[in-house]
Amino acid sequence: MKHFTSVTQLGDLKDAFAAAKMVKEAPFADKALGENKTLLLVFFNNSLRTRLSTQKAGLNLGMNVIVLDVNQGAWKLETERGVIMDGDKSEHLLEAIPVMGCYCDMIGVRSFARFENKKDDYEEVILNQFIRYSGKPVFSMEAATRHPLQTFADMITIEEYKKTARPKVVMTWAPHPKALPQAVPNSFAEGLNMTDYDFVIANPEGYDLAPEFVGKAKVTHNQDEALEGADFVYAKNWSAYEGDNYGKVLNMDRSWTVSKEKMALTNNAYFMHCLPVRRNMIVTDDVIEAPTSLVIPEAANRVVSAQTVIKKLLQDNY
Repeated sequence: MKHFTSVTQLGDLKDAFAAAKMVKEAPFADKALGENKTLLLVFFNNSLRTRLSTQKAGLNLGMNVIVLDVNQGAWKLETERGVIMDGDKSEHLLEAIPVMGCYCDMIGVRSFARFENKKDDYEEVILNQFIRYSGKPVFSMEAATRHPLQTFADMITIEEYKKTARPKVVMTWAPHPKALPQAVPNSFAEGLNMTDYDFVIANPEGYDLAPEFVGKAKVTHNQDEALEGADFVYAKNWSAYEGDNYGKVLNMDRSWTVSKEKMALTNNAYFMHCLPVRRNMIVTDDVIEAPTSLVIPEAANRVVSAQTVIKKLLQDNY
């Protein structure tokens, strides 16, 4: 594996879960693997879990870790080729990236969708510039269209808590006051399509995801119908994908909030969310605080997913 931008690059899931289990049981067993190697984490957007978990993962592997917040302490970066740089941006990403590559052995990049141009977002312009120009292995810490480390952690969590071989997993849209990217739901759908789980996506009309990510999932616009008999409920907001509505908030229908009444429709399902979460918009207090809430174990598995991927990149490239 040269780079990591999608959960599909994990290969055989049985092997990937086994590798994650080894990392979880012996987190410091491979410290020699990253000795004298430097991991650079580049953030174009805010982060809590991704920043801390990926730093921890690199340190567990014996790596030196440098964190660069592009919006604080760095020159403002231009990302478009052909632009006359007579504004407030002092450095071009096409020079900055190879410079970054000189200072490290591996780069993690976090850059959200901008909602300015769907084509640019879905072609992952910024992430692919790092892959093309850095000369180093690159992995995604969330990009415009996917969040593979989150999805891998989600899948590890489901594997750990599932009570049947083929659980019913429902990913449901929930309301949010701001326009959020489709990266997490896209990636979650992509990952779940690699399994044989009974996978259902529930969202209001106008919020269907891109078909290439929906894959074989059943899609319904009836949340209650979707939740019946569910073993896991993964709540997440996303903005519209289709047509001229791309990146827009079409509604904030509070009837889609995951509540105690909604969870009563399930098979005593576990609740999941990637965090941060808007309480009493996405999910009510009593659901996220219930014993069946997995948001903290799920977040803890972010270290495991990141460390498993970084370990594989080290093994395959050095």
